[in-house]
Amino acid sequence: MSSLVLLVLGLGGLAGGYFIYSKFIAEKILKLDPNFKTPAHEFEDGVDFVPTNKYVLWGHHFTSVAGAAPIVGPAVAVIWGWLPAFIWVIFGTIFLAGVHDMSSIWASVRNKGQSIGSVAGKVLSPKARSLMMVVIFLLLLMVNAVFAVVIAAMLVNTPSAVVPVWGALVVAFIIGQAIYKWKLNLPLVSLLGVVALYFLIYIGPSFPVVLPDSVFGLPPTTQWIILLFVYAAIASMLPVWMLLQPRDYINGLQLFIGLGLLYISFLIVSPDVVAPAYNTNVPAGTPSLIPLLFVTIACGAISGFHGLVSTGTTSKQLNNEKDARLVGYFGAVGEGLLALAAILAATAGFATLADWEAVYSSFGQGGVAAFVKGGGAIMSQGIGISTELSATTLTVMAALFAGTTMDTGVRLQRYIFQEWGEIYNINIFHKGWAATLFAVGACLALAFGAGGADGKGGMIIWPLFGTTNQLMAGLTLLVVTVMLIRQKSAVKYTLIPIVFLLTMTFIALLIQLVDFYNKGNWLLIILDLIILGATILVTLESSSILKKEWEKNASKT
Repeated sequence: MSSLVLLVLGLGGLAGGYFIYSKFIAEKILKLDPNFKTPAHEFEDGVDFVPTNKYVLWGHHFTSVAGAAPIVGPAVAVIWGWLPAFIWVIFGTIFLAGVHDMSSIWASVRNKGQSIGSVAGKVLSPKARSLMMVVIFLLLLMVNAVFAVVIAAMLVNTPSAVVPVWGALVVAFIIGQAIYKWKLNLPLVSLLGVVALYFLIYIGPSFPVVLPDSVFGLPPTTQWIILLFVYAAIASMLPVWMLLQPRDYINGLQLFIGLGLLYISFLIVSPDVVAPAYNTNVPAGTPSLIPLLFVTIACGAISGFHGLVSTGTTSKQLNNEKDARLVGYFGAVGEGLLALAAILAATAGFATLADWEAVYSSFGQGGVAAFVKGGGAIMSQGIGISTELSATTLTVMAALFAGTTMDTGVRLQRYIFQEWGEIYNINIFHKGWAATLFAVGACLALAFGAGGADGKGGMIIWPLFGTTNQLMAGLTLLVVTVMLIRQKSAVKYTLIPIVFLLTMTFIALLIQLVDFYNKGNWLLIILDLIILGATILVTLESSSILKKEWEKNASKT
C-alpha cells in the first residue's frame, strides 16, 4: 500500500468534512448568529476577554488542543494495524471532533463565556456541575503532568531542540507587542515570526543544550519538568494577548508549515506502508482492539480536553459567533491532519516490516519516537535536509504543540480553583497567584507521585488520561444536546456520538480498572473509581433531563 493513497484519501475526507459537514452543522443545527453579542465584547477586560481576529484565535485553539497526544496516540495505536487507526482518525475528526469543538464554543458563548462545568450547572443542575468539575480537574491534572513528562523527555533526547523550543517564547512575546501595542500589519508580523522560528530550528543543532547529570540530586528529566511548570505558572498569569495568543498563533503557522513539509516529503518519496493494514501478529500482552483503540487515539479523533479549551479560553476571545466554525471545527481538522501525519510516519517511515516490528515489540511502544524517526527519514529523503535537522524540526513541532497545551492547561486549572473559590467561598482561591500555585503543585505531585522522583514513569498515567479524555467529550456533548433540544434543533448529530463514546469508554475504564488492580497501582485505581462514579452520575442526571425535555416538547406538538 502506497502512503500516497492514504494521504489523498485522508486529506480529501477532512476537506469534505470542513466544507460540507461543518457548514451544515453551523447553519442548520447550531444556527450560529453573526449578530449575537459574544462574551469577548460583553465582558472585554484586556486580560481574558479579548475580541480576537478569527485566524489568530484559530491559531490559539488549534495549538492549545493539539498537544503531543495526536502524535502519541495514533503512533501507538498502529500496533493494531494502520487501517483501524486511519478510519477512526478521519471519521472521528469529521463527525465527532469537529462538531464537539464548534458546539462547545457555541455553548459557552451562549452562556457568557462560562466553562463547560459552569454551563453544566446552568443547563443541567448544580449537582452535575460539581461532578463535572471533579472530572475536569482530574483531566487537566493528567494533561499537564503527562505533557510535562513528554516535553522533558524530548528535550533530554534531542538537545538540538532546546534553543528553538525556548526561543519561540521570545518570538511570541515580540509578536504580541507588534500586534496589540505597535499595531503592525498582521501578515508581515506573521511572516517575520515564522522566519524567526525556522531560523531557530536551523541553528538548533549547532547549539545543543544538555542539562547537568545532577542538580541537588535531580536528574535532567526532573530539572526540565520543574522548569516547564515554573514557566507555565508565569505564562498562565499573563494577559492572553501578551504570550498565550501570539505564541499559539505563530506556533500554529510554523507547525502547519512543518506539517506541509512532511506531507510534501510523502508526495515526493511516496514510501510504501510497511506495517500491516490489520495486525494479526500483535505482541503478547497487547489489549483488544475494541474498545482500546478509541481511547488510545483520543486527541486526533475526539478529545474532551478540547471542550475545556473551547469553553475556558477560546469562547472568551471569539469576536463573532460565526467564527466558531473556523476556529472550532477547523481547529479539530488541524489536529486530524497531525494525527494522519503521525500514522503515515509511524507506518511508512521504516525500511522493512522487520524494522517496524522491532520498534513495536510491545504495546505502548512507538509514540513520539516513532513519529520523529519515521517522519525524519521521509523528510530527509524528500526535501534533502539532514537527518538531524529533520529530527530537530519534528521534535520542535511536537514540543511546541505540547508546550502550548501546557500553557492553556495550567491557565484552565487556575480557573477551576478560582471557580471553586467562588462556589465554596474559599478566599485564598480568589487570588490568581494562589490558585496558580495550587494548580502547579497538584500537577507536580501527580507527575512525581505516579512516576517517581525522576518523573519518567509519569507516562503510566497515559491510559487513564485517554479514557478520561473521551468521557469528558461525551459529557460535553450531553450538555450541548440538552441545549439543542431546548432550541428545537435536531439532536442525532450529537446524540449518536455520545452513545458510541460513552459505551466504548465505560468498557475501557472497567478493563483498565482490572489491569490497575492486577498491577497493584492503587493511585490509578482510586482515580479510575472517582472518574467512573462521577461520569455515571452525570450521565444519569443528563439522561433524566433529556427525557423530561423530550416529553415537554412532545406535549406541545
